[in-house]
Amino acid sequence: MTTQFTSAQRRRPWLWLLLPASLAALSLIVPGVRQRFLIAVGPASATPATAHDHPAEAPFPTTTAEAIALSSAALANLGLNSATLLTVNRSDHFRSINIPGIVVERPGRTQIHVSAPLTGVITHVHSLPGEAVTPGTLLFEIRLTHEELVTAQTEFLKTLGELEVEQREVTRLEQVAETGALSGRTLLERRYARDRLQALLKAQREALRLHGLTDQQVDAIATERRLLRSLLVTAPEPDEHSHEEPLMLAADAEAARRMTSDPAETQQEHLPKIAKQMTSAAEHPGHLLVIERLAASKGQAVRAGDPLCTLSDPEHLLIEGHAFAEDRDTIARTAAQRWPVVALFPGLEEEQPVTGLQVARVAVEIDPQSRILPFYLELRNPRIRDLTGPDGQRYVDWKYLPGQRLQLSIPVAHWSDQFVVPAAAVARDGADRLVFRRNGRLFERVPVHVLHEDGQSAVIADDGSLFPGDVIAGRSAAQILMALRSRAAPVDPHAGHSH
Repeated sequence: MTTQFTSAQRRRPWLWLLLPASLAALSLIVPGVRQRFLIAVGPASATPATAHDHPAEAPFPTTTAEAIALSSAALANLGLNSATLLTVNRSDHFRSINIPGIVVERPGRTQIHVSAPLTGVITHVHSLPGEAVTPGTLLFEIRLTHEELVTAQTEFLKTLGELEVEQREVTRLEQVAETGALSGRTLLERRYARDRLQALLKAQREALRLHGLTDQQVDAIATERRLLRSLLVTAPEPDEHSHEEPLMLAADAEAARRMTSDPAETQQEHLPKIAKQMTSAAEHPGHLLVIERLAASKGQAVRAGDPLCTLSDPEHLLIEGHAFAEDRDTIARTAAQRWPVVALFPGLEEEQPVTGLQVARVAVEIDPQSRILPFYLELRNPRIRDLTGPDGQRYVDWKYLPGQRLQLSIPVAHWSDQFVVPAAAVARDGADRLVFRRNGRLFERVPVHVLHEDGQSAVIADDGSLFPGDVIAGRSAAQILMALRSRAAPVDPHAGHSH
């Protein structure tokens, strides 16, 4: 059987060789057939895998690391320590706008003018310009030459003497009239004369009070029978608004010095109001006045009302804010809500902002040229230097000065019972906002909802992402996020070579 092949059977191998050649020719004519042909024969014609081929790559991981452990060196590099690791708690926060301002004096209060109460000659000046004094401190001694006051005292003493003489005469005539040796008409006339002197004396007493003398001082004139010739001028009490301020008067300079050196003795001499004024320095040790200008000198003759000196009360000042007319509603709302205003003085090293200020009042008119609406806040002025010179003079420097410029942070919106953290404690990761909560040595990424953010602070909603008492990184949150990303990034299998 193996030797009996027909001629048709011997021609079959050639037919198999003609089939691929026919298909190749057909693919040159019809492009679609060529594509199907390559797909069909592709696996058969593929080359064997070489050692340089890579296995099938795994898909890129989509999970993100949730925590990172930081070494002691990393914490130091990031500035994280006991001061910057914050314990979060609920608090209030205000969104604010900045408005320029300037320190000004309080009208009618900061400047205090001291004038001569009566006409006289200055015999002694006790204080110097720039010196700090307390209310009640002796400033000037004046020898009285006030004609009206001298005349009023003289007439008072004269009437007092005549009244005493008339009273003795009435007493004598009453004894004579009891014996029947004197008519009743004569005694009645002398009694009328005594009553006229009593009425005149009462009028003269009121005239002395009109000149500024107290009842105790008038009684002292009547008792000692001496005119009050020395006038003491002391530093006034800024918060005292009594309309019956007594004159510091004495019979002579020696008595005046005793009044200033021993107020208790003055009080024993029936002058309680003057003694109270002299001891006001001990009652108000913290209140100081500064002598800005002296307008009188020793030996100078002054008339009633002439200026003697100008005092300043720098402890209480005002801040004048310069808002625009469009900000009127905002300022009014801040004043009505009593929201705290913050003042920042630029240019001062290590300057802490002044917090807790309140808008005291808003001006009732707008400047027609600058279109500025002034508003005012009270400013307490602390002392930064308090020295006593070799001669006993006291000199004090104050922190703020009139004319000093500043920036006011005016609240315009309020968030209450939320978490307020520094802006550097929040990192941005696409649409997410993250903080890093400390858990042992780990810092966990915590997505949060930021209600408000500015250059200094961020307000985080109290929605359960954080809890009071949690400790977070108070700064360098962006650097922590970068470190977390670098540790979570996959290794590129193609790194180091190319095809």
